[in-house]
Amino acid sequence: MTALRIVIVLALAAGTLPAQHEAVQNPHTSPEDVAAGGRIFRSHCAVCHGLNGVGDRAPALTTGRFRHGSSDGALQETISKGIAGTEMPGIFFNGLQLWQLVAYVQSLGKNSEVEKPTGDPAAGKTVYTERGCNGCHRVDGEGGRSGPDLSDIGASRSLAHLRAAVLNPNEKVLPRDWTVKAVTRDGASIAGRRMNEDTFSVQVLDAEARLVSLAKSDLTSYEVSQESAMPAYQGMIRGKDLDNLLAYLASLRQRRASE
Repeated sequence: MTALRIVIVLALAAGTLPAQHEAVQNPHTSPEDVAAGGRIFRSHCAVCHGLNGVGDRAPALTTGRFRHGSSDGALQETISKGIAGTEMPGIFFNGLQLWQLVAYVQSLGKNSEVEKPTGDPAAGKTVYTERGCNGCHRVDGEGGRSGPDLSDIGASRSLAHLRAAVLNPNEKVLPRDWTVKAVTRDGASIAGRRMNEDTFSVQVLDAEARLVSLAKSDLTSYEVSQESAMPAYQGMIRGKDLDNLLAYLASLRQRRASE
């Protein structure tokens, strides 16, 4: 077979995958299956996706729309194989347990009573800019780097999480948002977000958006702060401005080519 024919065959085969996923139906969708899937979810998935799938370290699952496919077959594939380049691992259950977990995840979108934003996203974007949020945060490649990228924050955090993050960011600070201060043997001071750390080294994103890798053996002092570097806006952003800002943040759901 020529190289061109191989490419064409592979392309055609890849094109059939979404259709195959759409054709797969979950054979285990009874109330008992959903309840069993809920127990599996709470023991294996809630630590990242939040209790009842409202989102935390990982995306919220209450919308019924999933980036890597929303059909039963696509969810089965995502759960069993995981998502490369993310914290989502493959989960090796037997067929029944896997389908029960799919049934529960699908039920989250159907039965969701999650709070919906009431503000105006366009007006919220103005609040976001006027308050200087873009000085620290990036959205779709624009803005600062000292704070977390918010391009997809609406898909991973519930409205309650977003409100708490704006008004009282110290309420919950994920390890990826911890900050560090370090001094090297030659007297240089480095401060910024702790991007990665192992036994021997630490990588820091400094205030000028430079990624600095430090060997711990070269440091004379090293401190990790588990508090947020973001100021609390309790009492500073309120009323319509707060509603609009939350609506803007909730609208940030970056699309991928696979959608």
